[in-house]
Amino acid sequence: MEFQKDNTFVKGRLKSVTYAFKGALKLITTEHSVMVQFSLGIIMTIAGFYFHISHEEWLFQTLAIGLVLSIEGLNTAVEKVADFIHPNYHERIGFIKDIAAGAVFFAAITAIATGLIIYIPKFI
Repeated sequence: MEFQKDNTFVKGRLKSVTYAFKGALKLITTEHSVMVQFSLGIIMTIAGFYFHISHEEWLFQTLAIGLVLSIEGLNTAVEKVADFIHPNYHERIGFIKDIAAGAVFFAAITAIATGLIIYIPKFI
């Protein structure tokens, strides 16, 4: 099957959104780490409604959830490409995967800090 570029602006954008939505669904339904992060995002969203967080807190919480899910998706893509290129263990591939996982770690720590800043005062 040969790739055919769509030259119409609207039709091309609609195709892009469709592919992005399919990719998001694949991430949420097939990758355990994304399932966990997505579930935590839903729990935190419910908590936001329960505790009536402010508009500013919603902004930070939404950005934190989006950051973690985005970086987790990129990490998954890096892992899939690395496994495709070199299916057996290789030290350099392991190094690349560790760096991608480290990026998720930074995003997760940022999200945890954001959550603590928002929710600790609600319990005190």
